[in-house]
Amino acid sequence: MNKELVDRIKNNPKYTELVSKRSSFAAKLAIFMLVVYYGFVLTIAFNKEFFATKLSADGVMSIGWPIGAGIIVIAFITTLIYVVRANGEFEDLEMAIKNDVKDIL
Repeated sequence: MNKELVDRIKNNPKYTELVSKRSSFAAKLAIFMLVVYYGFVLTIAFNKEFFATKLSADGVMSIGWPIGAGIIVIAFITTLIYVVRANGEFEDLEMAIKNDVKDIL
C-alpha cells in the first residue's frame, strides 16, 4: 500500500471521526449485550426459582423460555441496529474519505 495514501487517510479528520464514532458505538452495543447475557446467567445462578415460575397455574411452560427467546431476539435487533448505522452514517463518512484521497488512487 502506498505510504502517502495511508498517511493522508490517517491525517484526515473524517477518518478520526469515523474511527471514534464506530468504536464508541460498537463498545456501547457490546456492553449492552454483555449486560443482557450475564444478567441472564447470573439470574439463573442465583435465582433459579424465578425462571422456574410457571406462566399459568396449570401450564407446563416456565417464564425462562420466553426470556431466553427474548435474549436471542435482542441479539438480532442489536445486530440490525449496527448494520443500519454502518450502512448509513459510517459508510457516508467512508465515502467522504475516499473522495478526499481519490487523487492518490
